[in-house]
Amino acid sequence: MRVFMTLTAIGLFAISASSGAADSGCEAKAADKHLSGAAKTSFVQKCEKDAKSGSAQATCEAKAAEKRLYGAAKDSFVKKCVTDAANAAK
Repeated sequence: MRVFMTLTAIGLFAISASSGAADSGCEAKAADKHLSGAAKTSFVQKCEKDAKSGSAQATCEAKAAEKRLYGAAKDSFVKKCVTDAANAAK
C-alpha cells in the first residue's frame, strides 16, 4: 500500500510539473519580450492557445497519414479535425 501511495504521489507531481511547463514557456517568452499587464496576459493566452492548436494539428496530420489521405482530401480532413478539436476544448 505504501508503494502504491508513493507511486501515485510521484505520478501526480509529474502531471502537475508537465502542465506547468507549457505555462512557464509562454511566461518565459513574455518575460523575454518585457511584456507586462494586459499585453502580457493577452500574449500568454494566445501563446497557450497556439500551443494547443499546434498539438491538435500534429495529431490530425498523423490521423490523416494513418488514413493515407493526400492532397485536398488531407487538407479538408485536417482542417475539420483541428476545428472539431478546438470546439471540443471549449
